[in-house]
Amino acid sequence: MKSLFNTSHNNEIIDRINSLSNQSQAQWGKMNVSQMLSHCQMPLNVAYGELKLKRGFISILLGSTFRKSMTKDERPFNRSLPTDKAFVMVEQFEFEKEKNKLIALVKKFEQLGPNGITKDTHPFFGKMTPNEWDIIQWKHLDHHLRQFGA
Repeated sequence: MKSLFNTSHNNEIIDRINSLSNQSQAQWGKMNVSQMLSHCQMPLNVAYGELKLKRGFISILLGSTFRKSMTKDERPFNRSLPTDKAFVMVEQFEFEKEKNKLIALVKKFEQLGPNGITKDTHPFFGKMTPNEWDIIQWKHLDHHLRQFGA
């Protein structure tokens, strides 16, 4: 499994982000490329403990089951996964600014390493190890970069 803690894998994600342009078109979904770049920052900020979200009833009931299924293998995320309302982007964003912010957050993941990951409970998946946070972050970024052909 690829890891944002690994320098070469981290650089691979950054290269894919850098391959995007303001004209990149989504192959599925509703977001434009700038909205996607902003959206992808949110889970990273949750992983660092900089964004705190409340757990809902459904996440308390089903979160750990979904966490186990989403972290057990290398299969990429499906296209039809629901988006948390807190992560839905409807406003317009400046492409270069959002791209640079996302790249900085991805680099930070490697720089901080596993000890830089929050000990807080994930708002949907519940209690997670740094390795599980890493898997979820990698798969989320990969999902959205594939969405835009990167």
